[in-house]
Amino acid sequence: MIPFTITQAPSTHEAIQAAAAGGRYIAGGTTLIDLMREEVERPDRLIDINALPLKHIRAEGPDLIIGALARMSEVAVHPDTRRLHPVIGEALIEGASPQLRNMASMGGNLLQRVRCPYFRMLDAPCNKRIPGSGCSAIDGLNIGHAILGTSDQCAATHPSDVAVALVALEATMRVQGPQGERTFPVEELYRLPGDTPHLEHTLLPGELIVEIRVPGLSYSRRARYLKVRDRASYEFALIAAAAVIDLDGGVIREARLAVGGAGTRPWRLRAVEQALKGKRLERATLEAAARTAVEGARPLSGNQYKVELLPRTIVRALELAGEIA
Repeated sequence: MIPFTITQAPSTHEAIQAAAAGGRYIAGGTTLIDLMREEVERPDRLIDINALPLKHIRAEGPDLIIGALARMSEVAVHPDTRRLHPVIGEALIEGASPQLRNMASMGGNLLQRVRCPYFRMLDAPCNKRIPGSGCSAIDGLNIGHAILGTSDQCAATHPSDVAVALVALEATMRVQGPQGERTFPVEELYRLPGDTPHLEHTLLPGELIVEIRVPGLSYSRRARYLKVRDRASYEFALIAAAAVIDLDGGVIREARLAVGGAGTRPWRLRAVEQALKGKRLERATLEAAARTAVEGARPLSGNQYKVELLPRTIVRALELAGEIA
């Protein structure tokens, strides 16, 4: 690990000033410290933001408000999370070990880096680590890589589970930076790799995630998060799906769907949602709608199974959501 300094920010304003001058925010550090140890990330100045008043979790009417420094474990079990949006708690519990959930912040979880093994191998070409060096995964080991939103430069999936649930629920985030404050959908935080896979998010220099707002839905309790992975705990998704449905006598009035493990960012499935609207919650209908999810898919040599696994996971997540009273 290269030498670095760390200072504690006493206020949001001072944290933003320090970041604008070249510092890096750190909260739980569950991703950044690992990457610094491996010298994939090499910041020389860290700004400890744990003293900032951003740990709140509360309801505002039907909406759930989550401070960026709230820990994953606290959000997962909070009464307002369980009452308003239990699918968020499901995604958080599936997302990491208990030790990591106790440390990791919500903002840090949304900004975690990819888990492509080549990203962490300093002797392997990786366009995320060194732009223009190449992508080892394209012709290498790519069983866990994306089939949607890929480019010739990168096919790494985004690893966050809770981001998938937040995208399905159309959550927004509030950020503050040197140019002031702005609010935008969580979905718009993430960039497609295109020709610049090293640019992973849309935050401007010095911007700090302050808060996440999840809008209330009358049917948000009829939701499930289903994660398919190689082992039962502490493993990233091969495919995951967050499904939220509004049922009326067995007919789907509305559906919200997003998936992880399939795309280079948390992937909203609007075409599937539209195909389900007004249809009965029956397997044949769900299967027909779910097949639209893989239109335009670009599988690699090792992940072609995801073209079949993705629709199956969507169908099962919808069925599980439909079973909730």
